[in-house]
Amino acid sequence: MTIDTIYQHFLKCNTVSTDTRKITKGCMFFALKGDNFNGNTFAKNAIKNGALFAVIDEEEFQFGNQYILVDDVLKTLQDIATLHRKTLNIPIISLTGSNGKTTTKELINSVLSKKYHTTATIGNLNNHIGVPLTLLSMTNVTEIGIVEMGANHQKEIEFLTNIALPDYGLITNFGKAHLEGFGGIQGVIKGKSELYDHLKTHRKTIFVNKDDALQVKQAGDYEKVVLFGSDTKLQESQPYVNLKFKNHIVKTYLTGAYNYNNVCAAIAIGQYFKVSDEHIVAAIEQYIPNNNRSQIIEKNGHHIILDAYNANPSSMTAALSNFNQLDGVNKVAILGDMFELGKDAKIEHQTIADYANQLDLKHVVLVGENFYAIDSKANNTSYFKSFEALKSAFGMFQFKSNMFLIKGSRGMALERVLDLL
Repeated sequence: MTIDTIYQHFLKCNTVSTDTRKITKGCMFFALKGDNFNGNTFAKNAIKNGALFAVIDEEEFQFGNQYILVDDVLKTLQDIATLHRKTLNIPIISLTGSNGKTTTKELINSVLSKKYHTTATIGNLNNHIGVPLTLLSMTNVTEIGIVEMGANHQKEIEFLTNIALPDYGLITNFGKAHLEGFGGIQGVIKGKSELYDHLKTHRKTIFVNKDDALQVKQAGDYEKVVLFGSDTKLQESQPYVNLKFKNHIVKTYLTGAYNYNNVCAAIAIGQYFKVSDEHIVAAIEQYIPNNNRSQIIEKNGHHIILDAYNANPSSMTAALSNFNQLDGVNKVAILGDMFELGKDAKIEHQTIADYANQLDLKHVVLVGENFYAIDSKANNTSYFKSFEALKSAFGMFQFKSNMFLIKGSRGMALERVLDLL
């Protein structure tokens, strides 16, 4: 069966699904495979539960004309997504970067949705599966698509751009993230810049933060560049980021001066697409972060900055720097391991530990095997090999009316600290 024929079947469906636990009547089920599962084995249940078609790649699971047999389900999902993207005839904005992708994507969506019907990546479904699913969720009602792209090795952004075919692009920043897969910071810059490469090749538009020298350098002398940041100015970040945009003071619910550039990007894209200044300001001020990203929480007399969705050396340093300059007493940083750093793991964890020790903090708590294994340990710092070890000893701290920063990689799940406070 050709991709065009499969696509015609897709058009008869109301949505797509890759999870039989979330089947909706009239959907198309894609039987993806993973290290510990084979979606083909669930195809029959998908049809039973209401799927209109099930796309499979193992003939033994074909039980009728509702089963579409292909060579590779994942490639079929990607190919159909690209075909669908071509038929939509709408502008697609893609963004990547080491830090702030999801927050920036949410801000852009908040701004553009004031004027347009937008469809954006849900959560951080930004990989080789998430990008196709985002594209396939766009309908003839969608006026602008916003696609987040994540990567942990070179050529991945190139691959994703060839699926999404973006008209506009933004890189939030280049930082020390996924160093193991990228092969160091220069590999990160090269890998993320694959978005720029695609846009240049296809004569599309790039949004560039004029204050980020690395981004300006990577954009080079390409003429279809929109520079941003000139008409905004950071006012304060105590604890929320407030900024001046033209004659407006914009009050956000975002913590950390590092979020200033994310807001500037959303403002710039809103202006480019002719969203009114008043609607841009309203959209920024209405956005409230969630999912453990830069959340401010009050609990049992404690003031908590919960930023436990992810961490790398760049974002960890920025979060600590911001935390250090906040007004407050009895400030405690609880930090978890940073993953995917490869051979740089030991030195990067040591660097963060040393930096935290130099700040005006009452105490630092480091959690995880990488932090536990560093060589030089400080007196005002506690080290725990695992969250379970921290949990067992937590009562000894007797924290009262403290200000906390909680940050670590997703695998550390440090939001569990909230249950201890």
